[in-house]
Amino acid sequence: MIKFEKFTLDNGLKVIFHKDVSTPMAVVNVLYNVGAKDENPEQTGFAHLFEHLMFGGSVNIPSYDEPLQVAGGENNAYTTNDITNYYLKLPKENLETGFWLESDRMLSLAFDENSLEVQRKVVCEEFKENYINKPYGDVWKYMRELCYKNHPYQWMTIGKELSHIENAKLQDVKNFFNKHYNPQNAILAVAGNTTLEEVERLAKKYFEPIASGEKYVRNIAEEPEQKETRRLTVEKDVPVSLIMKAYHIEDRQNPHYYTADIITEVLAGGKSARLYTELVKEKKLFSQVNCYHTGSVEKGLLVLMGNLVDDITPEEGEKAMDLVIKEFIEKGVTQEELDKVINKIESLMEFEDLSLTSRANNLAFYELLGDANKMNEEFENYKSVSAGTVQEQAKHIFRKENENVLYYLAK
Repeated sequence: MIKFEKFTLDNGLKVIFHKDVSTPMAVVNVLYNVGAKDENPEQTGFAHLFEHLMFGGSVNIPSYDEPLQVAGGENNAYTTNDITNYYLKLPKENLETGFWLESDRMLSLAFDENSLEVQRKVVCEEFKENYINKPYGDVWKYMRELCYKNHPYQWMTIGKELSHIENAKLQDVKNFFNKHYNPQNAILAVAGNTTLEEVERLAKKYFEPIASGEKYVRNIAEEPEQKETRRLTVEKDVPVSLIMKAYHIEDRQNPHYYTADIITEVLAGGKSARLYTELVKEKKLFSQVNCYHTGSVEKGLLVLMGNLVDDITPEEGEKAMDLVIKEFIEKGVTQEELDKVINKIESLMEFEDLSLTSRANNLAFYELLGDANKMNEEFENYKSVSAGTVQEQAKHIFRKENENVLYYLAK
């Protein structure tokens, strides 16, 4: 049970505090409710660009990193299709430095052509290195575009096209910042060896003077239900061919999200899991196989992926994959298998909670989902999944009309 207290500032900023006296450290986590799904389809990659711009100096602090390093701290950030999250960790005595740094960049970034140009180059290089020049770097580009026709999950966090970042104008970037990076669209989570009174004092001193900004109302295109199998074959200069199959699943708050997570573990959670045993160990059709889901806030994807062994055709590989799925649907999961998976999930959750940074991050994320206390209810959601529900959902998810197949073949 992760204990916490929360309050809201006059400008709409939600603040969560989790006390841990066993550590000499403190974590300041600012989650902005903006991700790649909130971008203009003609100007994608902006949320990720901001992950970089936010470290380029703010109105009163020319360098973000220097004062944090002097205070003995470290920081990082990440962007997804749903959120952008910034966090720092530093000795509890220097907690105020964390509030000062995070509040100043929420107040106003130091926007100028030079800062934009520097970060633009960094992001463009990242795009080329990881998504254009890297083997298999564009797998997800093809799969997202295959699976999503209306919803903005159809593009990757880095952006749909390199040109969108190359052509980003300073005013466009400022408009994006003003729309999304304000107190009403953020959640501040503080964890560590301090007091609620101190967190309230610092939050009011540093964050409350920031103007609340306009409330962002999300209006995202609904993805229509898929009615037929979609297939795509591409040939690339890669070492080995792979097959990727993706299926639409329920959103993060639907009870069946947990069932889908359990299905991925049964199929590919280790060397004794079904896909590995059948396709790698016994039939030797694949050198490796995996099954996972995207973990999206809105309706996401469950993915099967495998690297084919030389001389095995994609048709042979896909047929073998389908047989494993067919058997899974017909026979379901044993109670022993289910218990094993749920015990593993419990261990992983307990291990994650050992990290102060993870606790702060998760409290902010579950508050975004509606209530930070959902974090404490998460394991019960897994425990309530029955073997019957797993079989029923497997049948529903792996329908042919819900299937997207990508053959990504070596030339």
